Amino acid sequence: MTPREARTLRVGALSRVEGEGALHLRIDGRTVTEARLEIYEPPRFFEAFLRGRGHTEPPDITSRVCGICPVAYQMSACRAVEDACGVTVDGRVEALRRLLYCGEWIESQILHIHLLHAPDFLGCHDAVELARTHRAQVERGLRLKQAGNAIMEQLGGRAVHPVNVRVGGFHRAPAAAELRPLRERLLRARDDARETVRWVSGFDFPDAGTDADLLALTEPDTYAIESGTPTVLPSGATAPTGGFAVRDFGRHVAEQQVPYSTALQSRLDGRRHLTGPLARYALSGHLMSQVARQAAHDAGLPAPGDGGTVCRNPYRSVVVRAVEALYAVDEALRLIDAYEPPARPAEDVPARPGTGHGATEAPRGLLYHRYTLDTDGTVTDARLVPPTAQNQGAIEHDLRRLVQAEIGRSGLPADDTALTRLCERAVRNHDPCISCAAHFLRLTIAHG
Repeated sequence: MTPREARTLRVGALSRVEGEGALHLRIDGRTVTEARLEIYEPPRFFEAFLRGRGHTEPPDITSRVCGICPVAYQMSACRAVEDACGVTVDGRVEALRRLLYCGEWIESQILHIHLLHAPDFLGCHDAVELARTHRAQVERGLRLKQAGNAIMEQLGGRAVHPVNVRVGGFHRAPAAAELRPLRERLLRARDDARETVRWVSGFDFPDAGTDADLLALTEPDTYAIESGTPTVLPSGATAPTGGFAVRDFGRHVAEQQVPYSTALQSRLDGRRHLTGPLARYALSGHLMSQVARQAAHDAGLPAPGDGGTVCRNPYRSVVVRAVEALYAVDEALRLIDAYEPPARPAEDVPARPGTGHGATEAPRGLLYHRYTLDTDGTVTDARLVPPTAQNQGAIEHDLRRLVQAEIGRSGLPADDTALTRLCERAVRNHDPCISCAAHFLRLTIAHG
């Protein structure tokens, strides 16, 4: 490669990610020496303006962090406040929470698959072009997303920023008869979800792998969504080496500020880590429903939980997301069939001083909340650690390895546009929600 002067390439807007940021690469000769995910979206100060609020307010406030995954923020907030106040909710209320969360998993994973990520695999510029060339598949995806939204509307009052969730449970619990229309819709959605798994499993996946530790919540007998124990699958391992209590999250996951980003980055016991679908499936895929496990097998995903191969290819995360969407549909059907209205829609949560911790599995990965309360329940300190912030270090490292591997195979592309597409695609593997962490907007490539 002939050395070139440093130059800046600006992409008007990196479509198909949520939020605003930039990517900076430095290439010296044939060596990638620097890869930075630069999040420059203005700080949103949610932690700051939670201080001074009452202990019942965090679920409604934090749901505004993200319009795609508001339930994740509500559930993590509820668990943290309830932990601080020493309250455990009724099992039927927990089941309702899981059902609501299934709705969010369906709509979020399906949105990512069909409108954000599939265009990369099928050579389309955007979802509009994809709808022209693969109309039936996009229509199927929209039906699935609507099914997830219907669950959120029924239980949450609306699909975006639900208003029926409260600390201790719900303002109102539905009657069993109110869930029957959802059941009929979800039976049709299950067939659509199966077809979606078959569709995405036929994509062409580049050979790639992440060497980051994998972190996800686990439960002994179910695929963890609304609760669980943080569990680690180290790089190179095929079985987890252990976990830690949610209350110890801050002892293991340390945040640090980097000068080029308005979002904090995280390290797990000093190492890069990745949270999200690859981590969840590697740790708990064997606990999915039979329908989902069979679909995963047919899609070529390794069987998790047997000490064998672990899927670490970020490109194949789109397949895992499809399997998770199918599982969420199947799990929603199970929860509806077993549903009995709770005696009370919510437990009383009287204020008391203390610190509480909560963690749930947002579609993009583990989401942790911590709140410290004063005697009257006033929030005196708050900490939110979203999955995208945790994944930034792994994304940067994987980008560096990916571009270096491409240079090794084919040499550096003469056209920076091709390199830009390669990097954008790699970032979209992780479905970053940049607003949660702080539109990619520009790519700077420095050649030396």
